[in-house]
Amino acid sequence: MSPETKDAVFGRDALSRLEEIAEVDPSLVVTDFSRGDKDLRQHLYEAEVLLTGWGCPPVDDAALHRMPHLKAVVHAAGTVKHHITEACWQRGIEVTTAAAANALPVAEYTLAAILFANKRVLDGAHAYRTTRRRVSLLSLFPDVGNYRRTVGLVGASRIGRRVAELLKPFDLQVLMYDPYLGEDEARTLGVELSELDALAIRSDIVSLHAPEIPATRGLFDAARLALMPDGATLINTARGSLVDTEALTKEARSGRLHAVLDHTEPEVLPAESPLYELPNVLLTPHLAGSIGGELHRLADAAIDEIQLYAAGLPFRHRVDPATLAHSA
Repeated sequence: MSPETKDAVFGRDALSRLEEIAEVDPSLVVTDFSRGDKDLRQHLYEAEVLLTGWGCPPVDDAALHRMPHLKAVVHAAGTVKHHITEACWQRGIEVTTAAAANALPVAEYTLAAILFANKRVLDGAHAYRTTRRRVSLLSLFPDVGNYRRTVGLVGASRIGRRVAELLKPFDLQVLMYDPYLGEDEARTLGVELSELDALAIRSDIVSLHAPEIPATRGLFDAARLALMPDGATLINTARGSLVDTEALTKEARSGRLHAVLDHTEPEVLPAESPLYELPNVLLTPHLAGSIGGELHRLADAAIDEIQLYAAGLPFRHRVDPATLAHSA
């Protein structure tokens, strides 16, 4: 991982706990497996487990050649697609990830966004700020609120499932679309299984939790955005590529749709983008995931996995290479 990742994610208590479980040098941070210094070569040769994070270089054939005893990679972050290569699977390397831990703050952000969107908090704040007087709630917002509204979740990912769980106490109807989700599992999640277009048509809120893969690129294009009812809100905490930015900008500028966007494409919008200023759009800088103190949850999750490994027990959050292609 990068030195910055290590400093941000692994506090003193986490490193002390790690040293109690494993033989580790906390000062050794590797950003290049091909470095030629003797000490690194020896550490890699002896390594049984790699603890990785943001900034990890690819664990490819050349890297694995230097690590003949490597048996597992424990990733203290979400996706492993940036550094786990086919060579790892061919060698039978076990891989685990803290994606489940990283899903929690994203789901919390989404819950807040759903409740605020249905309550029209952005609109109310804008009206109050611009008029500087008592806002006529009944005349301006006669139909707002979270009672018996419909929320459509796109993707039964870790985050999508957690959002569904968090929504259970509320008087909301929850739809879910996922091509790999069956009726029985949907019932267990407490959601109604729906086709994607039907979900777009029926939902007051559409929240995206699908992975970034070729099949999801432009999932909400102009045609699908047009299916959403007037006044509906699109929430994107997944990836910007799932949404046609130009089409969404057009819908938002017209005032027909609202949006809460933690991811966009491009990731940093051009300075002239109307999305920065529109009163019906909340634009945040990729902060739904783990930040600040939440990063320590990732460290704890990774060390929990190493503790299981040290005890000879299976990982709780093992990555399945067979499903990686259609997951985050």
